[in-house]
Amino acid sequence: MKVSVNWLKELVETDLDVAGISRALTMAGLEVEEAEPVAGDFNQVVIAEVRSVAPHPNADKLRVCEVDAGTGNILQIVCGAPNVAAGLRVPCALVGARLMLADGKPLDIKPAKLRGVESNGMLCSARELGLSED
Repeated sequence: MKVSVNWLKELVETDLDVAGISRALTMAGLEVEEAEPVAGDFNQVVIAEVRSVAPHPNADKLRVCEVDAGTGNILQIVCGAPNVAAGLRVPCALVGARLMLADGKPLDIKPAKLRGVESNGMLCSARELGLSED
């Protein structure tokens, strides 16, 4: 059976880390075979609302999105996802975020110019966050 550590912490007040919780459960007679993270290693990723989407002026497969990530400013982000649309709520890596790629290499999110258009963040897929293989 898989159980979320966050769910356990809602039921029992504890400051133990995952290893400590695993030891305590095992000592209580509930063997913990393994503990694995649900998501990849990342930080500064928030849920953002896509406000608008326009074609990129210099690239057929890119879109220029205006995104509300709760920062107080609307962010302009260049995105390659063909299914991005206004009104969607999507994971957004803010400038300064660090994602871990499938090959184990970190990807630091910085302000960039993609084909001449400024991009201030990255809209992320489940694969880019380590949540899915798709």
